[in-house]
Amino acid sequence: MTALISELDADLAALAEARDKARRARAAFQQFEGATQADLDAIVRAMAKAATGAAEELARLAVDETGYGVYEDKILKNRYNAEFVAASMERMRTKGVLWVDRAGRVTAIGSPVGVIAALIPVTNPTSTVIFKCLAAVKSGNAIVNSPHPRAVRACVRTTEILAEAAEKAGAPADLIGCLERASIAATQELMQHPDVSLVLATGGAGMVRAAYRSGKPTLAVGAGNVPVYIHRSVPDVDEAAQMITTSKAFDNGTACVAEQAVVLDAPIADRAMEAFRRYGMVVLDADQQQRLAGIIFDERGGLRPDNVGQSAEELARRAGFPVPPGTRVLGAELAGVGPRYPLSAEILGPVLALYRTRTLDEAIARCREILAFGGEGHTLGIHATDQEVIARLSELPASRIPVNTPTLFGGMGYSTNIGPSFMLGTGTWSGSITSDNVSPLHLINIKRVAFEARPWRGLYTGDLRQDAAR
Repeated sequence: MTALISELDADLAALAEARDKARRARAAFQQFEGATQADLDAIVRAMAKAATGAAEELARLAVDETGYGVYEDKILKNRYNAEFVAASMERMRTKGVLWVDRAGRVTAIGSPVGVIAALIPVTNPTSTVIFKCLAAVKSGNAIVNSPHPRAVRACVRTTEILAEAAEKAGAPADLIGCLERASIAATQELMQHPDVSLVLATGGAGMVRAAYRSGKPTLAVGAGNVPVYIHRSVPDVDEAAQMITTSKAFDNGTACVAEQAVVLDAPIADRAMEAFRRYGMVVLDADQQQRLAGIIFDERGGLRPDNVGQSAEELARRAGFPVPPGTRVLGAELAGVGPRYPLSAEILGPVLALYRTRTLDEAIARCREILAFGGEGHTLGIHATDQEVIARLSELPASRIPVNTPTLFGGMGYSTNIGPSFMLGTGTWSGSITSDNVSPLHLINIKRVAFEARPWRGLYTGDLRQDAAR
């Protein structure tokens, strides 16, 4: 009975904290409403500098608390957001006059949305907190982070660093907050609170569905079963293999935008496989594939949390088969896609499904199957120079299509000119409201001040087609 009472007390405390943080954030936002674009930019610069200085500390916290990923790669994720993404935000106008169409007599004015509830995933906790806090403050909003229960300490510490820097630069206290008693119930309470205006959801499918059920405007991201096609017109087979291997091994495969499956054009397939082996891939036999699937997925087909974000060598050890030291990626040549082939699903680890195809039509069909099996709307990679190949693959349901670059670095906007972001929309294909890489411009309302451009009485007497052309 004592244990039950203690558990109930903890649950009530978590709910009370969620309500309190939301109220405090709303009060801070109201104090912050008078901030100018220059104020926002100065505060964001201070936050970014603080996050850069703490990148190593936060990476260590993330790895130690969650048990996922690679320390050195998490430093890079933190720095990517604190430096590269933050620098890209500097060019944006988010408040006040955004643009003026003098000929059309329309002025666009940016206005913040209010308080943002930000759901933070266990796979990328500190880097996601950095991104969402920078984007929220850049757009003039308050934010309350809701971490995964396995990443609370890392998220709280990241939030503290950013909040302290923001306050020193002139932001009010409580503009940036984080739940310290993380639970599903507390997250739901936060999302549904009357003082919350918008939900930014990054996490598992269940949490994303809960965000959409919150009754609040929601920006959420879907799963990323990402195929990449290497066509016979690839600029350099060896380089493509290195890109894909590096991208998939980065932070032990915890980024949903990294490649999940490689579709090989028959004329270059053997050369590509040789190159993959040189760059640290071990191709598994049927028994090893079955053993690996058994530790990655549970009986219902869900990912086993304890085996997410582990190295290739550690996954092999847990599955009970040897691999050479230095193995970076485990490859599985498969005959199909779907529940009968569990390794064809999204795996948040350094595992790649491999397919061979003889024609472009076969390759397109295979990529379509992979996207349909948990990846629609996310990302598709292409390694080719044949423009017809690129054009035809671009018809598939993927929101970002990096060409001749790693899907991880290209999709998040580092090696391509897609908008730099750490939150990648997947479009209506997978139930997301946006197919964009989310930026501060998604976190504002845009008002349009418009002067009369044609006489209103023309609706009754004019040539409406001619009027529309003016």
